[in-house]
Amino acid sequence: MSNTFGSVFRITTFGESHGAGIGVIIDGCPAGVAVEAAHIQTALDRRRPGQSDLTTPRKESDTVQIQSGLFEGFTTGTPISLFIPNADQRSDDYSHIAHAYRPSHADYTYDVKYGRRDHRGGGRSSARETAARVAAGAIAGQLLNHFGVEIAAYVSAVGEVEVPVEYQELDLSLIDANPVRCPHPETAVRMEARIRQAQATHDTVGGVITGVARHVPAGLGEPVFDKLPAVLGHALLSINAVKGFEFGSGFAGTKLPGSVHNDEFYTDEAGAVRTRTNHSGGSQGGISNGQDINFRVAFKPVATLLQPQQTINDQGEAITLVGRGRHDACVLPRAVPIVEAMTQLVLADLLLRARANQL
Repeated sequence: MSNTFGSVFRITTFGESHGAGIGVIIDGCPAGVAVEAAHIQTALDRRRPGQSDLTTPRKESDTVQIQSGLFEGFTTGTPISLFIPNADQRSDDYSHIAHAYRPSHADYTYDVKYGRRDHRGGGRSSARETAARVAAGAIAGQLLNHFGVEIAAYVSAVGEVEVPVEYQELDLSLIDANPVRCPHPETAVRMEARIRQAQATHDTVGGVITGVARHVPAGLGEPVFDKLPAVLGHALLSINAVKGFEFGSGFAGTKLPGSVHNDEFYTDEAGAVRTRTNHSGGSQGGISNGQDINFRVAFKPVATLLQPQQTINDQGEAITLVGRGRHDACVLPRAVPIVEAMTQLVLADLLLRARANQL
């Protein structure tokens, strides 16, 4: 089950970076969800490599093949199979690491766990696997659209360059208006310059993605182990290069007194239950309360560097290693649709689970 995620809306991904392709099987999606191949393709195009000169130049069209589960534009209730062929592998770029352990990669840990590894692009540990998640997330997103749920993520920090305002003050329709996927235009320019600086010095840079889900119905999330923030944290921490997750007020909330941090309830003019603040991030007791769900995801700098590093090989011998091949200097712009997809998958699953909790 290590390659399967979800309880009711469940996905299983497969494939390697330099294999025939990447794919996903979706089980548990209800029949009657409107899904067009073009919608899935649009989501994949936002994640694919080579989309701008800020990303890896690997050229993959990431053209999705729908193999089952959809008929005449709607899901049928049967397993959905999606396949994305690999087209631009250059496996020789990785011949120099067949026996080397790259710093901060999964080479050593895969060898320890399995006794063998696919060194071509990292094999299964490659972020190429996330294309399958994005394809599945597009279908989960269509299910959520049926209930009016909207999800968006954007780059809120690249290295030391940060968006100076909260998401409520931003026009999120501008997320895709620049290659960095930051809806604060002035900061986006500075972020782009920071990424280009990393490229010029053959270095890499990390950052933060902020996510928000709006119009989420109250009542999603299970009360103990599968709390909404816990499942969302599990999903987002499973993404390559993610090193941190904050929900709602996060660590900054620890500096507030309870009298300020508490979200007071009131009834609005339409008779709906609301809170005056949202330090809880849209969840209390692990269950959604109808307010915006908001969170932040921290991404480390990309581990592959095109400069010398000291490491060892699988014989324990000290070596000097220089990265080769095509790599992102900053993963943040391409990670935005991955964060959105994992959020879609979590909320779709919790929504279907919630429908079984009451008569």
